[in-house]
Amino acid sequence: MSSKLIAPSMLAADFGNLQRDTELVNKSAADWFHIDVMDGHFVPNISYGMPIIAAIKKHATKPLDVHLMIEKPERYIEEFAKVGADIITVHHESTVHLHRTLRQIKDAGCKAGVVLNITTPVSVLEDILPECYMVLLMSINPGFGGQKFEDVTYQRVRKLRKMIDEQGLDTLIEIDGGVTDKNIKQLVEAGANVFVAGSHIFKSDDPIKTTAHLKAMANQ
Repeated sequence: MSSKLIAPSMLAADFGNLQRDTELVNKSAADWFHIDVMDGHFVPNISYGMPIIAAIKKHATKPLDVHLMIEKPERYIEEFAKVGADIITVHHESTVHLHRTLRQIKDAGCKAGVVLNITTPVSVLEDILPECYMVLLMSINPGFGGQKFEDVTYQRVRKLRKMIDEQGLDTLIEIDGGVTDKNIKQLVEAGANVFVAGSHIFKSDDPIKTTAHLKAMANQ
């Protein structure tokens, strides 16, 4: 896929105006909705679950990219698929039988991906890459929005891109955490395809303009 994708993180949306912000993303140059699910165990924060995702899906005209930051995600895969997930990513660190969980996601009718925390080496994915539609690399410590981007991410993207290319795969690389117009070009150069942006988009004066600017920079 040559076109680089932008996925606004709904964690940064205004939950008092969820329909408005969902329709804002529909109207923007964004490609996906990024949905962060946190359970207060795997990460210290609690975000939202099935009812909120169902509410977003009701108005969304673009795919839902559901990122499960939860322990034992295999317990809920079918439910997330039912409420509208198009892509489901699970943390390598959160599930004991990763291969089985990825197959479970596909069997539920969704595209399957793996997420790696900053301290987990990308080499752990070498044998599972063929099962992955996408790999999400965290560029912050997961749990809270608005954190500063960690520069070690560039090197991690390059390593992962090399692994994907050597295996002749077209697995996407997604970056989540602190993505802005200051680092998106370097991330593209390193080999990333999909960019999650939360605060940078929703806290800007003009989210639609900001999204278009990010998309243009990523695809220059």
